[in-house]
Amino acid sequence: MSCEIKIAPSILAADAARLAEEVKKVEEAGAEWLHIDIMDGHFVPNLSYSAQVVSALRPLSKLFFDVHLMISEPVKYMDDFADAGADIITVHKEACSDAELKEIAAHLHGRGVKAGISVKPNTPAESLEPLLDDFDMILIMTVEPGFGGQSYIHEMDSKIAWAARAAENHPGLIVEVDGGVGEKTAAEAAASGAKVLVAGSAVFGAEDAEAAVRSLRRIAESACCAEEKQQ
Repeated sequence: MSCEIKIAPSILAADAARLAEEVKKVEEAGAEWLHIDIMDGHFVPNLSYSAQVVSALRPLSKLFFDVHLMISEPVKYMDDFADAGADIITVHKEACSDAELKEIAAHLHGRGVKAGISVKPNTPAESLEPLLDDFDMILIMTVEPGFGGQSYIHEMDSKIAWAARAAENHPGLIVEVDGGVGEKTAAEAAASGAKVLVAGSAVFGAEDAEAAVRSLRRIAESACCAEEKQQ
């Protein structure tokens, strides 16, 4: 197994008045992905960015655009985000039936976009088992989705570990975590099996974004390698 960790700064923590500059900053800091939370005020109690924002940012960055649809009707809007330049679009297990989720994944793949599936903290990770052949990524929420700046829920480590074990049997399946990730929790998430870490204020709120990205990656990769040596 690889101990390579990718850092995905979340623009939910960026300065909304300076988004273009903020995205450039984290790209130059060495981040590989940009996590873009989309909220509808219904599935989660908050509102955030639109497909128009993603479209405006796309020509300004070579980052991998990781679009997370925290919305009730992903079918209605997924093409807008595919058209806007998303590289991967993640939808929620709680938003649709398994049959609908399989159709979403197939549709996104037909558009040349990767498909992710996410679960809230109270949703068992095992409920994803029937969908693993259809999706490219599992996103484990380590906070209740809707707002940035929350504390990492340590009980989610077992769900991350389950997803990591599942990924061993599904080559190419990525495990991402989102919520409360910073220098104090990056090791925990990586040791549990996460390979992509979504970090908001830990990167955008840092005085030195490059140092923050480098530190998160070092901490996470060290923890990942240490865990693999013990196995």
